[in-house]
Amino acid sequence: MHSRASLGLRIAAVGGLLFLHLPILLIFVYAFTTEDKSYQWPPPGYTLDWFSVAWNRPDVWQALSLSLKVAAISTAIAMILGTLCAAAVARSKFFGREVISLLVILPIALPGIITGISLRSAFNIADIPFSFWTIVLGHATFCIVVVYNNAVARFRRTSGSLVEASMDLGATYFQTLRHVILPNIATALLAGGMLAFALSFDEVIVTTFTAGQQQTLPIWMLEELVRPRQRPVTNVVAMVVVIVTFLPILGAYYLTRGTETVAGQGK
Repeated sequence: MHSRASLGLRIAAVGGLLFLHLPILLIFVYAFTTEDKSYQWPPPGYTLDWFSVAWNRPDVWQALSLSLKVAAISTAIAMILGTLCAAAVARSKFFGREVISLLVILPIALPGIITGISLRSAFNIADIPFSFWTIVLGHATFCIVVVYNNAVARFRRTSGSLVEASMDLGATYFQTLRHVILPNIATALLAGGMLAFALSFDEVIVTTFTAGQQQTLPIWMLEELVRPRQRPVTNVVAMVVVIVTFLPILGAYYLTRGTETVAGQGK
């Protein structure tokens, strides 16, 4: 009976993984197809020509460059503000602390379309023209949450007695920050930054409401699907998006794996 249940769980697990990842594998297959107007199965043939076509398309490079710049700056802003928020919530006790924690997390809990409409309305009221910086501000709203969640969890697992001991031994605040606090939270911050970068890089909904006439790579892909032109090029670009977003997520997983025990925990 136990072996039958185990076999059933394995089959269910494999079925779930196939359901999640088979569509992604199809994108990789169609990036090599010789057919440029429809999705035939099986593909009539395979070629590498679409990679050179995508490489020589200036609109692809413009969209990719914009996405990378937005993701990098949004992540930098999120790491600063998210870490400061996490330090305040985890290390201080004050009235309304839990409410503030909820408000910080709220942007990622709300549907993206709500966040996008809210930001667009705010920019219109403030008479702020849509530009590169409006996209950055839009992405930073949810990137902060990712960094905050990683940092606050690590702060709570790091014993406050380490900081107190450092200060008692004559260390300044900045020395304590450099030699005690940062080494304990560094991997959590890096993992949060990687996840924030991946989340920003492939964001569509909030970008749609804050970009104006500019096109990030996901927006470019969406418009290419609506008005198809060389469909395999879109699949080639989709492969790049999968790889660019997968690597930071994988890195974040390995950075946070095995960090249940933090220096000074439980003291």
